[in-house]
Amino acid sequence: MNLQAPELILILVIVLLLFGAKKLPDLASSMGRSIKSFRRASQEEDDAAAAEAAATTTTEAGPAA
Repeated sequence: MNLQAPELILILVIVLLLFGAKKLPDLASSMGRSIKSFRRASQEEDDAAAAEAAATTTTEAGPAA
């Protein structure tokens, strides 16, 4: 889906009409915080899964002889 300039301008105008010029900075700020929070939670989940996989691999291998 390739959006050209006219489509982007139309979307921007609709968003501006729906939310108003005063609410756009707040909306963008909250959207940025949400994305940052999502990325942080996703990274923590990946780190926890990697640590669990490493622990499982270590215990399955047994002690080194």
